Amino acid sequence: MATFSSVTQQHILKAIEEFDARGGDEFLALYGFEPTGELPIVHEGRTYDSKAILGVAHRYATGRLATSEEFSNGMAGAVAILRKRGFEVVEPEPAPAAVAAPAAKPARKRATTPRAPRTTATSTRTPTREERPPAICPTCNQVLPGTGVCDNCS
Repeated sequence: MATFSSVTQQHILKAIEEFDARGGDEFLALYGFEPTGELPIVHEGRTYDSKAILGVAHRYATGRLATSEEFSNGMAGAVAILRKRGFEVVEPEPAPAAVAAPAAKPARKRATTPRAPRTTATSTRTPTREERPPAICPTCNQVLPGTGVCDNCS
């Protein structure tokens, strides 16, 4: 099981650089990754396979390639690590639901009772406190501690 705590942003950038130099298909074949196409990394307008990039970045960090079977939480684990290191990972857009619109029901009339108008506004916010300037020692012009007695002049 691979741990990715040693993988830094620089290791990921180096893996991306190698991906660009070799080309995507050669990069994936060289390191034994299958193209997934799901949850790609977006870096400088280009997309990259997130598991392959992270696996190779692990190799740069530790000397050992992390295979796709070693990701602790699958894609979710890889995505979390990449986002912690400052990379954008694209989430798939949800497919539009193919749900038929429900048939319109006839409107029923209900009896309503008149309500009294609201007279007072309620607020759950606490009022903000005004910040006071810090207390300053008149002798040495340093900020006084919480005790109000200067440590230098007392």
